[in-house]
Amino acid sequence: MTRTAVLARRLFDRFEPIHAVTYFAPEALDALSAAGYRGLGMGYFAGRSAPLGQVVPELVAALFHNFADRQVSRVLPDAWTYAPPAVALSIREQSAAAALRRYGMTDETARAAADIMADAAVAGEVGGYPMYAANLALPWPSDPVARLWHAVTLLREHRGDGHIAVLTACGISGRESNLLHAAAGRVSKAFIMRSRAYDETEWQRCHDKLARRGLLDAEGDLTPSGRALKDRIETDTDELALRIWDGLDDDRLETLFAVLTPLTRQVVAAGDVPSDTPMGLARHELSDDSAHLT
Repeated sequence: MTRTAVLARRLFDRFEPIHAVTYFAPEALDALSAAGYRGLGMGYFAGRSAPLGQVVPELVAALFHNFADRQVSRVLPDAWTYAPPAVALSIREQSAAAALRRYGMTDETARAAADIMADAAVAGEVGGYPMYAANLALPWPSDPVARLWHAVTLLREHRGDGHIAVLTACGISGRESNLLHAAAGRVSKAFIMRSRAYDETEWQRCHDKLARRGLLDAEGDLTPSGRALKDRIETDTDELALRIWDGLDDDRLETLFAVLTPLTRQVVAAGDVPSDTPMGLARHELSDDSAHLT
């Protein structure tokens, strides 16, 4: 059966919350703090950039794309004076697994999803996918729950790299993309301004650039052209993300939905990952365990 871009989005809504525990679960936050990383920002940038090693903050800002440069430069490379990347890598893997187990995930339930997702996660194109490539170079955990977390991390970074490529092709900067995301109702303006460190001047500057292109109106809402572009960005992102699943036949994809979706419900029910995140995840259909391929 022909697979559509919607399938990639539905998969993302299921695996991204499992990855996101590393940013919100107390096990992760406490461990990063105990290692010496000061504040949420330092823990986030140290943990997520650790697969790259000790690189210049400008590279991290470029690869993460939608953060303010100053958000990165004020914590990197300073973070590595407290604990090196190897420590951050160990913390994020172990703390994520601990949180997932606290939610009720077992080795058996994690293994059923991890075995399928790992086959997909190693099949992506690395050219043009730098964050995916950096994570792909890491050793695979032997622990089944940590293995699942590593698989979903590969898949989400692969999708993120593709999303940045689409934005760039459309002439949308990382900072401008946040405004389009908010205007589309995927995340609140107040939340994205706070989490991505905008002041009113920068927000207005980004708005004016998008308005001159006819993408936003005076109130900051999407124009018809803006809505069309935002829809194109999301669809093209999904199309790119769909390719990594080509190696799984329909039966294995159906099995994946059946075993993965209940695990996502466990994560969501635990409450550590908030409903309002910059990713704009959908939760309305997590009661549906089917990929609807047959």
